[in-house]
Amino acid sequence: MSRANFDDLGDLTCCLIPMYNEAKVISSVVSGLREVFTHVLCVDDGSTDDSAIQARNAGANIVQHALNIGQGGAIATGFSIVESLGQFKYIVTFDADGQHDPNDALALVRHLHNNHLDVVFASRFLSGREQNVPWTKKVILKLVTRATRALTDVDLSDAHNGLRALTVDAARKIQLTQYGMAHASQFVSLVLQNGLTYAEIPATVRYTPYSRSKGQPIINSVNIVLDLLWG
Repeated sequence: MSRANFDDLGDLTCCLIPMYNEAKVISSVVSGLREVFTHVLCVDDGSTDDSAIQARNAGANIVQHALNIGQGGAIATGFSIVESLGQFKYIVTFDADGQHDPNDALALVRHLHNNHLDVVFASRFLSGREQNVPWTKKVILKLVTRATRALTDVDLSDAHNGLRALTVDAARKIQLTQYGMAHASQFVSLVLQNGLTYAEIPATVRYTPYSRSKGQPIINSVNIVLDLLWG
């Protein structure tokens, strides 16, 4: 089977957004993605606001969980749905809070495609792009990245970046059972366990007042490690 031209990548890719109570920003996030990609799937993880309505009005397809089960669970649901559709070659995971740049997402897919890889991770810590990272976030991410490296032997600089690109074939092998924030470390571990090829390239994370207000406390880095050890 021949590989698609770059002009086709936006149509061969499904952008997957795990979403929970993001009604304030999700419309602009979906609209921005749809300037680059044809297909956006939002998995609404039990939101109590009108996130689903806002996302649908912006052009996304919507799947809803009756209860909030966690970001990892929403991604697992999205993988299963995209795999079952049979029309896509690539998946991009993309955060719902407006931190990611759709052009970075396309750059990941292009790198995946051009280098015949299984997974491409984004990193805010390559090429000096970490300058705008809040210090608390930087501490959390560094702690979690070190723990992930110790537990998985995969050397990534930003293992918990929510922006990734992967082939649908790779997604079939990444069966997430960690539904909380530890899913990102489990994702990395499953890449290694399944012998998937991967790379990491620079990407920008935009810290807006809204995204900063949703930041995680430092104790979450401890909880993630405990989930990995005992989950």
